[in-house]
Amino acid sequence: MEKQDKFYITTAIDYVNGAPHIGHAYEKILTDVIFRHFSQRVNDAYMLTGTDEHGIKIQKTSQSLNIEPKDFCDMNAQKFIDAWKLLDINYSQFIRTTQENHKKSVQNIFDKLLKQGDIYKNSYEGLYCAGCEAFLSEKDLDENGFCPIHKKKPEVVKEENYFFKLTKYKDRIINHIKQNPDFIVPDFRANEVLNQLENLEDISVSRAKSNVNWGIDVLSDPEQVIYVWIDALSNYITALGYDTKNNSEKFDKYWSADVQVIGKDILKFHSIYWSAILMALDLPLPKHILAHGWITIDETKMSKSLGNVVSPSSIMEAFKMDIPDALRYYMASAAPIGKDGNYSDNDFKEKVNAHLANSMGNLLNRTLSMLCKYFDGEIKDSFINAKAELFDKAKQTIDEVKHHFDYFEVAEASLKIIELVDVLNKYVTDSAPWTLAKEEKWDECGNVLYNVLEIMCVVSSLIYPYCPNIAKSMAKQLKYDINTKLDDINFKNIRSGKLISKEEIFPVFLRLDSELADKTKKN
Repeated sequence: MEKQDKFYITTAIDYVNGAPHIGHAYEKILTDVIFRHFSQRVNDAYMLTGTDEHGIKIQKTSQSLNIEPKDFCDMNAQKFIDAWKLLDINYSQFIRTTQENHKKSVQNIFDKLLKQGDIYKNSYEGLYCAGCEAFLSEKDLDENGFCPIHKKKPEVVKEENYFFKLTKYKDRIINHIKQNPDFIVPDFRANEVLNQLENLEDISVSRAKSNVNWGIDVLSDPEQVIYVWIDALSNYITALGYDTKNNSEKFDKYWSADVQVIGKDILKFHSIYWSAILMALDLPLPKHILAHGWITIDETKMSKSLGNVVSPSSIMEAFKMDIPDALRYYMASAAPIGKDGNYSDNDFKEKVNAHLANSMGNLLNRTLSMLCKYFDGEIKDSFINAKAELFDKAKQTIDEVKHHFDYFEVAEASLKIIELVDVLNKYVTDSAPWTLAKEEKWDECGNVLYNVLEIMCVVSSLIYPYCPNIAKSMAKQLKYDINTKLDDINFKNIRSGKLISKEEIFPVFLRLDSELADKTKKN
């Protein structure tokens, strides 16, 4: 990725008709890890997430509960806010599509597109899937005539709506995808989108208020409400203060997005519909659209009917976790870029215990303990002699991690970090500092400990996006500034003098099957 001063990343906004589950959490964790990594590389990074709060499903559900739609949205939006706080999702802004500034901007966007001829009114009869909030064609349905995602037969809807001239932008979108092979990530999804562009039709961007009244009114036609594509998709720019006449400084500063993270099931809407809307507004397209896969539970797709919908809070409660780092690490490394991942309790426990407790946490703990046991926690001048191959491996790992993140290969980057930890563990085993101490080869023993601790500073920086709390605990014991930019790591962090006392040493992550698991000291 080219050198830049800012980084703007967005998630899909979650529909508030239900509570957050592990699939929602996967996307937010993935996005947050990318955001935190680029925060270590640029001076100004911005992350947007939020909730999608209009439409027929919310209208019907709130009616069934006999509460106002806005009250229902307030209640459920808070569930998402609470979930992301629990997972340490460090977003810069949380947008709700019921906010007045968003609604006003959406009305102005619709009005602009209507006046310039990109939106027109027409009668329409089609197959409408309430789950997708979309009109489907016959070819979109499965062999039973059902929506392939929601497994329900769409209803026939006939009404007069406003339509967006999607077909007008077909060729421009095709050319953009072909000329920018990294626009859609992973690239194997591009052909899927190009195939969808072949039989493109204009899309409905409003609904008659007689059928759907929970939405944003069309300014010039109060009998129509603005449909999801103009409403929900526009959040990425309305959140920044986009206005059709006078944009905010924030919008001018951050747009276009560097990457928009979405699920693979809504790739069509972002790569085609959103691209066309931006073209119609004469705005630049996002640099990348990252379509991630789904998370299955024990190799089975999540389903309410199967009763296997898992919430992130339930996992943390089951394992008695005070901090979310283990779950963050596991989810972020769950699948190669764009592929489906899986969650299982056993795999979760085994993986985080192996990587975070046994390898990384134990390495730091025993190294610092040996420093206190043999040298009263002091680094002597005679210890400071860098082992070239270790430092070269650390520098190489920084470059490899950055390279993977340039392509949003978050799981792949995590493997490189653990590979560096494994190299350090092997170095300790081969060097046997305990034997060197027994033989009173004090400088050699101290040098081994120094080399490990210096490279562990690098590890703490690299693991920080995945495990911010663990990384901070590591950095605290190493007297290392965790806010160091990756390009500024100088391998001169462990200096001569008193580093730590025995009382200051604590395990940064205990095994999940320990009675004391995650009751770590955090002050």
